[in-house]
Amino acid sequence: MADFFTWEGADLLLHLRVQPKAAQDRIGGTHDDALKVRITAPPTEGKANQHLARLFAKELGLAKGAVAVAKGVKGKDKTLRLKEVDSQAFEAARQRWGV
Repeated sequence: MADFFTWEGADLLLHLRVQPKAAQDRIGGTHDDALKVRITAPPTEGKANQHLARLFAKELGLAKGAVAVAKGVKGKDKTLRLKEVDSQAFEAARQRWGV
């Protein structure tokens, strides 16, 4: 199932369903057409969004500045824009995430 992501040139858009204040960070599974992500950060003062950027930058070998919330800044349903993503790195990450 590939409905949780789209490519715009070299940029990757990931559609996420985020659960803040989880016991541990975890990426995997889908919810409707979104990738499920559990993060330990609270949903206050942008901390969850900053945590997501760091998490996905690390997962895909990107600079933290290459990841931004494109949609859903204040909600659980978000779209992340990841700039200049290597398709092989993304495929390896998808295998780790089980999607």
